[in-house]
Amino acid sequence: MRTLSRILAACLILAATACVQADPFWLGADISGSAGQEARGEYYYDAAGNGPKEITALMKEMGLNAVRLRVWVQPRRWGRPGQAVDTTDFRGLCNKEDVLYNALIAKELGMAVMIDFHYSDTWADPAHQPIPRSWVGHTYEQMKEDLKAHTVETLRLLKDHGVKVKWVQVGNETRNGLLWNNVGTEVTEHMGHSRLDPEQYAGFLDAGYEAVKSVYPKAVVIVHLDNGYDQEMYDWNLGILEQYGTRYDMVGMSLYPYWAATNGLTDADKVIADCQANIGHVYERFGKESMIVETGAEVNLEDADKMAESVRQMQEIVKMARGTEHCHGLFYWNPCCRPRGYRLGAFDMEGRPTGIMDAFTAK
Repeated sequence: MRTLSRILAACLILAATACVQADPFWLGADISGSAGQEARGEYYYDAAGNGPKEITALMKEMGLNAVRLRVWVQPRRWGRPGQAVDTTDFRGLCNKEDVLYNALIAKELGMAVMIDFHYSDTWADPAHQPIPRSWVGHTYEQMKEDLKAHTVETLRLLKDHGVKVKWVQVGNETRNGLLWNNVGTEVTEHMGHSRLDPEQYAGFLDAGYEAVKSVYPKAVVIVHLDNGYDQEMYDWNLGILEQYGTRYDMVGMSLYPYWAATNGLTDADKVIADCQANIGHVYERFGKESMIVETGAEVNLEDADKMAESVRQMQEIVKMARGTEHCHGLFYWNPCCRPRGYRLGAFDMEGRPTGIMDAFTAK
């Protein structure tokens, strides 16, 4: 009996070890829209100039093991004035067909997939959460059904094509809720605004959870908030979900020292340290694990000092995430973006990775 007990104990230890080893630390990138960039002739190369290379494969080559894909409900493709728009080409459109296109590439490469539902026809963030055009005027109950139907339809398409979705975000940076319209700073329709309609905000996220689990029962459902360093905001927002019994599995955080500096928080190391502390706090207060689902640093190849600081910051962010208990991974937002209007990609104007991407392969 003593020998049998030892064998059983050893088996349990081996099983537990296997479970830990089976779930690595996730390093990913949000490559939403990249297929459209490639379709327009914006090609990508490795640091040595070899290529062009398909962007998902290039991400894997640089040490990443996951991708994040944005979903819009009924996005419009805009052309320049007088320019014909090809409405049949979905690449880069961020509709469900574009998501499937990218997810299948990730599947073939053996990369994990995160789906990011914006529940909008366009960008959703703390300042904008526009209601999809086809949902405007619906009651709260109708809009919950709209949200569930859109979620199920998109995920069912992926599942039917053999894509294993590991994580699903129900909403994008929902500090101020989701599914509300505004004109400037005035909120004109506030169905799911977290301050004006907290119960309905919580209800929308719970409806998303239910929809996800109906298709992918084992998928990790993520609530995504910005400003990962802001513990007070996380307590308030996640407190709403606790109050109304909203179901979710994990907290996704955005961490951008660049944007924090525009709000007067110029000490990047403190911003990173505060995010680390908040990850621990979220686990202690709400019992939820976390991931940094968005981060980025400025590409400024004209200023060597600023570029060196961006590289250093990204190294510190990756080091912090890797070394923090209850943090399971980190995703760079749109690294393949060339430094034009948006400068927080990680590639140069020729489509080659800058030193910022080295942080993902550093040990």
